[in-house]
Amino acid sequence: MSRYLAARAAQTAVTLVLMSFVVYVLIGLMPGDPIDMMIAGDPQMTSADAARLRAVYGLDKPLFERYLAWALQALQGNFGYSRSFAQPVLSVLWPRLLNTVVLAGTAFVLATAIALPLGIWAATRPRSRTDYLINLLCFAGISAPPFWLALLFITFFAVFLGWLPAGGMADPRPGTPWFTALGEQLRHLALPAATLTLVQLGAYTRYMRGAMIEILRQDYIRTARAKGAPERTVLWGHAFSNALAPVLTVLALSFGGLVSGALITETMFAWPGMGRAIYQAILDNDYNLALVGLLIATLATMAGNLAADLGYVWIDPRVSIAGDAR
Repeated sequence: MSRYLAARAAQTAVTLVLMSFVVYVLIGLMPGDPIDMMIAGDPQMTSADAARLRAVYGLDKPLFERYLAWALQALQGNFGYSRSFAQPVLSVLWPRLLNTVVLAGTAFVLATAIALPLGIWAATRPRSRTDYLINLLCFAGISAPPFWLALLFITFFAVFLGWLPAGGMADPRPGTPWFTALGEQLRHLALPAATLTLVQLGAYTRYMRGAMIEILRQDYIRTARAKGAPERTVLWGHAFSNALAPVLTVLALSFGGLVSGALITETMFAWPGMGRAIYQAILDNDYNLALVGLLIATLATMAGNLAADLGYVWIDPRVSIAGDAR
């Protein structure tokens, strides 16, 4: 186990280094730089002032040399300052990362808890009316754009009924009882979490249904039924664990992508998360903020992949951590 984790840690480190170089180069090749934006905001700035500022910030050096300087500082734990917020990058990203984890984690748990039983239910009734109805709802959820779902929820629950806030996060006053503050947080979380849940629900259900149908056709399932095993034991004791293995990859990778991929939902509901922060940093040429944000998203995806690999070992005893069969 320790050797495997050490190897995965080394792979993660190499991937992050390569990713940081690629992202830094791509951002550096974008037209304009922070100094150009300063010139646009201050017409009195001369070309000499711009040249002096580029020298101060190191923007007059070759791109590879600038990357090496940033990498050396990053190895010491200094990821630079955000030009947009005038704060250290980690101070800007940390609260936004927590906000995204709360939103994405809530939606992920809800979608998984609904999709897995729903997929199993549909798989046990193939080509029935229930199966057709579940498939229809899944295709509708997959096809519906997230921004349309967000607008629909805002219009119905916030504008028409007035039950829930249209966006933002709760900011309770000092001295507010914890249960009141928690209730306000949940009210603001309800609509964006419901949107992300529906976006994921259709795909998760379809994956679970397909994997379960394939497993239920196997010989050992027919053998278990022929021996008189109860249907509940056949489904949950034999079929579910084997069908869950391929679905784990989809679940793990999708959760990692949610760290930076919830941009539309966060924008529609004014949720201050990682997706909005990365997008705005790219627009503002905020190199440090965009780079570190994308690296965190990469790390989250790789952590999800590692969690899926460890989940295989936990679900299927035939799989070893080294990848060979026991």
